[in-house]
Amino acid sequence: MIDVLVPEEQEGTKAVVRAWLRQVGDRVELNDPLVELETDKVAMEVPAPAAGVLREILLQSNEDAIPGAILGRIAVEADDEEHAPEPAPPARERVASAPIPHARPSTAADAARETRLSPSVKRAVLQHDIDPTRIEGSGKGGRITRDDVDRVVAEATRVQQPVEGILPAGTGDIRSHSVPHDRMRLAIADNMLASVIQAPHVTAVFEADFSAIIAHREAHKTAFAKKGVKLTYTAYLVAAAAEAMKVAPAINSRWHADRLELYDDINIGVGTALGTKGLIVPVLRGVQLLSLKGIAGGLEALIEKARAEKLTSADIRGGTFTISNHGVSGSLFAAPIIINQPQSAILGVGKLEKRVVVREVGGSDAMLIRPMAFVSLTIDHRVVDGHQTNAWLTRFVELIENWPNGAN
Repeated sequence: MIDVLVPEEQEGTKAVVRAWLRQVGDRVELNDPLVELETDKVAMEVPAPAAGVLREILLQSNEDAIPGAILGRIAVEADDEEHAPEPAPPARERVASAPIPHARPSTAADAARETRLSPSVKRAVLQHDIDPTRIEGSGKGGRITRDDVDRVVAEATRVQQPVEGILPAGTGDIRSHSVPHDRMRLAIADNMLASVIQAPHVTAVFEADFSAIIAHREAHKTAFAKKGVKLTYTAYLVAAAAEAMKVAPAINSRWHADRLELYDDINIGVGTALGTKGLIVPVLRGVQLLSLKGIAGGLEALIEKARAEKLTSADIRGGTFTISNHGVSGSLFAAPIIINQPQSAILGVGKLEKRVVVREVGGSDAMLIRPMAFVSLTIDHRVVDGHQTNAWLTRFVELIENWPNGAN
């Protein structure tokens, strides 16, 4: 018997079993995807450590998976296959035991349809124990999408209060329905609460004129595109943040009870929204060694992987600083932006919009229209003081507002 173990190294504070991809009695080959784990930061597949028959499942779905713990066991003797025990009972009741909305009768083509499920959809139907042949797909050619699965889960668990006509005032009756938390949302909640409890958050706010950045991007984005690189505003933010570390190195650090750990490498995470599925922070490593082109290319690759749900634990590990570009969704300012522990600070960038500002022109004050955005730095006040925070933001804004036209 070969033990299937939880990996000793994992990115995240806590791992749980998300779904078994094989059942007891199934034949597996070496390195076949066997079970999927999920931490607060990433989902990962544990491969079969040997070829054989899955004999035991010791940790069921939703159970904690401590590094080094035994997930299950594989019998390597081929002739043991005929003695395989009955599959273990499911860890929870079928979430869609009631008639599934948007269901349709099975057809002879259903088996073929299931094989065309994307990795994200396969994980979702396994997680919620839903028969994919009962879901009517909205994708091209009737293909099932992740939104189709999410809709079925939400509608199958919906509980509405019966309401007839108009509710009389003061009755207290409220129409509602319940949507279960998924693991990513629960993990985000745990991390946010832990960060606020652990670190005293303080936020400083500056305003930046993006005229120089806009002019540089317009002048160079075509040349970058010819080299296969998409030049985004986020690339400038990352480059300026790395350069600003020189005036306040403690921003790029970690608090310990007996010391402050100052990082030599600048590994910047960029918050990437996944719609209703939460937020993930892929990390671009060694930014201090990269050109603007290298930063732009690295960010593009990471964000594409994030939105395709193909990030690995290595892609989100080892961040030393984080940027939250919350302005892309319309926010002017947010505070405090919760620090991504165990980091010491996080940069927030608000919506870029034209504003009237006062500038000195020819020795006199003049009202001008400029593309402006609020930029904030939220710090762990155990680590960083106000003068360091302001020095960092001053340098960051200076870089944004005075970006040289030929810099690449």
